[in-house]
Amino acid sequence: MTGTDNKKIGFIGTGKMGEALIKGILTAKLIAPSKIYAGDADHAKLELLEKECRINICKDNCDVVLGADIIIIAVKPQTIPAVLGELKDSVKKQLIISIAAGVPIETFEKALPAGTKVVRVMPNIAATVREAACAISPGNAVSEEDVSLVSDIFSSIGRTVLLPEHLMDAVTGLSGSGPAYIFMIIEALADGGVHEGLDRNTARLLAAQTVLGAAKMVLSNATHTGELKDMVTSPGGTTIRGIRVMEERGVRVAMMNAVIAACERSKELGRKK
Repeated sequence: MTGTDNKKIGFIGTGKMGEALIKGILTAKLIAPSKIYAGDADHAKLELLEKECRINICKDNCDVVLGADIIIIAVKPQTIPAVLGELKDSVKKQLIISIAAGVPIETFEKALPAGTKVVRVMPNIAATVREAACAISPGNAVSEEDVSLVSDIFSSIGRTVLLPEHLMDAVTGLSGSGPAYIFMIIEALADGGVHEGLDRNTARLLAAQTVLGAAKMVLSNATHTGELKDMVTSPGGTTIRGIRVMEERGVRVAMMNAVIAACERSKELGRKK
């Protein structure tokens, strides 16, 4: 049993993240489909979700707000001002959760009635396979119980961490953009396998499973990643030869700089809003 059992959850926006959350919540059996309300400008998409998930769909975003206790805003950042203008007279005591990248909590608190509870969450694309990394930042009016509710919801699609909002740009650079870096690594590993004679599908499978297995080892215990690396690296063996090449070519610093560069770009985009 979780704190969400007697709550109704509304979704404004049912794109990749919104849909992933709905399906994650239902798969985890946090609440029944009858307690989920969803609104989207794409009515055809809504009707497909209604048939597939048996949720309630709303043709008007205000109807979503009126029907739910928790509102998850999952629209593109540039549409946030229009959405908040539409909702401001309907929001009463609902808990507002935003997954709009780069939009600060202050934007919601200023646009909505005073005292509105706002939580900002940064998930990533792995939400679509229920393996997301999600950072949660609560606003001024949010209670510990509210944070627990948000954690329950987002734990249904992966793992969560609680962080102050000023670290959200770092989260964007690391876990928000990170899947793209890993896709490139998997592709490169597979290319190496193909170069050495493996067929493409086999190389792709071996590369992806290798990354998955390594990640599970990191998450399953507190052993330092350097020690885990040493477990695979025998004296004079194949692995240390490969590691030497990676160090010579600056793979480690390239990965660090990718995260830093993405973080800086996130800050730039935030200043433009």
